[in-house]
Amino acid sequence: MAITLNSGFKMPIIGLGVWRMEGQAIKDLIINSIKIGYRHFDCAADYKNEAEVGEALKEAFDTGLVKREDLFITTKLWNSDHGHVVEACKDSLKKLQLDYLDLYLVHFPVATRHTGVGTTDSALGEDGVLDIDTTISLETTWHAMEGLVSSGLVRSIGISNYDIFLTRDCLAYSKIKPAVNQIETHPYFQRESLVKFCQKHGICVTAHTPLGGAAANKEWFGTESCLDEQILKGLAEKYKKTAAQISLRWGIQRNTVVIPKTSKLERLKENFQVFDFELSKEDMELISSMDREYRTNQPAKFWGIDLYA
Repeated sequence: MAITLNSGFKMPIIGLGVWRMEGQAIKDLIINSIKIGYRHFDCAADYKNEAEVGEALKEAFDTGLVKREDLFITTKLWNSDHGHVVEACKDSLKKLQLDYLDLYLVHFPVATRHTGVGTTDSALGEDGVLDIDTTISLETTWHAMEGLVSSGLVRSIGISNYDIFLTRDCLAYSKIKPAVNQIETHPYFQRESLVKFCQKHGICVTAHTPLGGAAANKEWFGTESCLDEQILKGLAEKYKKTAAQISLRWGIQRNTVVIPKTSKLERLKENFQVFDFELSKEDMELISSMDREYRTNQPAKFWGIDLYA
């Protein structure tokens, strides 16, 4: 199953996020996921593992497991590279060992002090607060992103972690409309207004953290996972699925793309087995009642400032 983007290209509705994946584990994970049926991989310069992903992709292509045109590869422009879009994109392509990207996203709507292309540590000032560059506008960044499409380095471009106001602005100044807005959304953080706004204006929503971050975000941010919610557990029993599968199916039935992350083979298989059932309208509404407006991924922990404030 795929969603056709406003750029005309098709994006598989379920993908694998590779945040917090390292070394040999990535190669095994990507090769196994391709064998299971995954064709969409969500990367980022900030994940510091593009080179390892590239090795895995090369092996998959070299062994004939899959062809380049069968895969949809996303990566992202880091905050410190807003003034160096072309160089940053080429650096990612080199690490990923690809000639083009299917989708390139502005990772966060903020430019920070440049630390050198390919270096993605958070640029903090002496006060421990993110060193924001106020000389580079998001409009300037976006026009540089559009240049990547013209030059053939990227097929589709999009945004990530943009709210309604910033998305509206991007629509106003763009010559090439953003194809995607990737945001945190899950049953505890449904963001119905933002999702509806994007979809109304032809922007596909990709749900990062579609399972509420589970144990990983509990460890990093001290947040609770929606998978422990009794409503999801009850529906899992009803449909003979897991709470994670119910959550992913809910996301798919909202017409959002979901990119769950897991390092476990069993979960990898499980997360892909969401096309053989459908949630009823009543059960979709039941999950809608779970919304807590609860963000589980909070970069303020690392940046000393809450950009969502």
